[in-house]
Amino acid sequence: MFIDSHCHLDFPELAQREDEALATMAANRVGHALCVAVKLEEFPRVLALAERHPNLFASVGVHPDGDDVEEPDLARLLALADHPKVVAIGETGLDYYWQKDAPEWQRERFRTHIRAARSCGKPLIIHTRAAAADTLRLMREEDATDAGGVMHCFTETREVAEAALDLGFYISFSGIVTFRNATDLKAVARYVPLDRLLIETDSPYLAPVPHRGKTNEPGWVVHVAEEIARLRNEPLERIEAATTENFFRLFRHAKES
Repeated sequence: MFIDSHCHLDFPELAQREDEALATMAANRVGHALCVAVKLEEFPRVLALAERHPNLFASVGVHPDGDDVEEPDLARLLALADHPKVVAIGETGLDYYWQKDAPEWQRERFRTHIRAARSCGKPLIIHTRAAAADTLRLMREEDATDAGGVMHCFTETREVAEAALDLGFYISFSGIVTFRNATDLKAVARYVPLDRLLIETDSPYLAPVPHRGKTNEPGWVVHVAEEIARLRNEPLERIEAATTENFFRLFRHAKES
């Protein structure tokens, strides 16, 4: 089976057609999906999905892009993470694309998440956009290696991938890798070691070819796997098996059903 290691099934575009999205997963042999939280205010919806469906898991965290949300503290994150269906902390990280002044509150929020992950022993889901140098610096300063995790929806350079791999992190590719103009990213997908590779949709965003422009969904993660197999000149079955094994190795609190 395939696993979507990062999706947002609680977002309105997918929540209103939950049963259909789960049916598409089944039709495409996508056995599990990790539903990723972006706000504490919306975490109950994410957790409810994971509790309702045995093949869904949840994370808890606050996305770096946004200062009008409930700010997490260490105790709050640890309390929410203390649930058997919560398998990761995040998504967290740094995003300077819209916050061009690179605000300190983003860095403090990221540090809090790293400390929570280290404390509870659950891995990090890291988002970085226009902030790779600071993201890696804080990962080193806060000993993120102790928690481990994944650089989700990876769009950075090979050098950033190398640095993340050196810190013990996994690299996850989304539908962007299927885009025709993603030449540099395709090269990174060829480079990442097979035992550090994950696939995701980041749905409802970033639908892969041949669905580009549509509302994305977890069942379409198979197209990400197909493109990676093509790029690496490897059988699809090998990518399927490796990414599934990698998922359960990283998210070790996830129980296969």
